[in-house]
Amino acid sequence: MPGTLYVVATPIGNLEDITHRALRVLREVDIIACEDTRHTRKLLSHYGITRKTISYHDHNERERAVELLRALESGANVAIVSDAGTPSISDPGFRLVSEAGAQNIPVVALPGPTALIAALVASGLPADEFFLPAFCRRARANGARPD
Repeated sequence: MPGTLYVVATPIGNLEDITHRALRVLREVDIIACEDTRHTRKLLSHYGITRKTISYHDHNERERAVELLRALESGANVAIVSDAGTPSISDPGFRLVSEAGAQNIPVVALPGPTALIAALVASGLPADEFFLPAFCRRARANGARPD
């Protein structure tokens, strides 16, 4: 039975901006794939988390994805984190998430801090309705219709 790939959002600036669930998952997984292990080590050390970390960044993403998929297929649980925010949003992660899904490996995304929402609500602009053009284009291309 395969393991689970957890996409874990990390703090954007303040180490306290992390969820209890994210901390629990980081304590429980077998491997934490990090955009920069030195950066992630600061977060893990702050919360007393001692888990195996490996680098997973733009320059090794192709090779590491294969390695991490093998670990997932063998039953290991893996968390992927970026330096700040959510993996796949301007950071590595898309390749691994996509390939895991294609191989029917469970993928669980944990919500967390997002610069987009923080900027929106702090701007004073109406926040009850907004859209992301690229997401809307893709959704329409896949047959979704706005309400």
